[in-house]
Amino acid sequence: MRPVGAVDIGTNSTRVLVHDGTRPLERLMTITRLGEGVDRTGRLAPAAVERTLDCLAAYRRVLDRYGVERVRASATSAARDAADRDEFFDAAEATLGVRPELLSGDEEGRLSFVGATAELDPADGPFLVVDIGGGSTEFAYGTDTCEFVHSADMGCVRLTEAHIHHDPPLPEELVACLSIAEAHVDEVLRRHPAVAGARTFVGLAGTVTTAAAVELGLARYDRDAIHHFRLTKEAVEDVFRTLATESRAERLGNPGLEEARADVIVGGLSILVKIMRHLGYESCLVSEADILDGLARSLLPG
Repeated sequence: MRPVGAVDIGTNSTRVLVHDGTRPLERLMTITRLGEGVDRTGRLAPAAVERTLDCLAAYRRVLDRYGVERVRASATSAARDAADRDEFFDAAEATLGVRPELLSGDEEGRLSFVGATAELDPADGPFLVVDIGGGSTEFAYGTDTCEFVHSADMGCVRLTEAHIHHDPPLPEELVACLSIAEAHVDEVLRRHPAVAGARTFVGLAGTVTTAAAVELGLARYDRDAIHHFRLTKEAVEDVFRTLATESRAERLGNPGLEEARADVIVGGLSILVKIMRHLGYESCLVSEADILDGLARSLLPG
């Protein structure tokens, strides 16, 4: 069969996956920050749209190189919040050749759950799969199938833009991020008490993989080293404490932190720290398989 393609247009990054039905052939990520300023203006910034369309044009060339004909593209939090998303979708369709689907938080969480748990042993379930994005965070729970999803309007870009205005962050700014994250986790726990009893906590997306890369001290990103790495609560607290007390320039001295994430990583780690503290998880299983894999699997036979 011909390979299939999946494109995820997120608040902070845009990614592509080419899959041949048995294995990934190509997986790329670009920080495009489509959600820049959306929380404040309710619209997509022209520069952010341009960055994202340039990225989609490059991804179309990747898809063509592999002969991909069937592609599924999704747009998430930033597009959900933007009044002018249809104009962006028109331009994205003209560039990519397929119109992005506007996913609800529930749909986003379910696709992430499918992608993240496909390789896991059901005996290690139930799973709590958490996708910490740029504008939203999805909590998906289940074993063989996803039983419920909760989507919270908090993410690394959203928290950073709203509450972190100094470099390094002021103590009160960190307290604000942690307090907001705690309130959202409280809401998840109130609605779905089972989240505290999951056997395996699975963490997705750039905040989690960056925490793992920094903990491992990776001078160059290594997907194989990060995928299914066990990130302990102590390690998460240590990485958060280190990065939150450094300036942006100082943070870049930590191997494993890419420059494009340096300004939003503290906001994202605030969320991860509060999830682990509040729900009592001693470790996080880091997964590189996520919504992209869920999108690709929806195009594959069976």
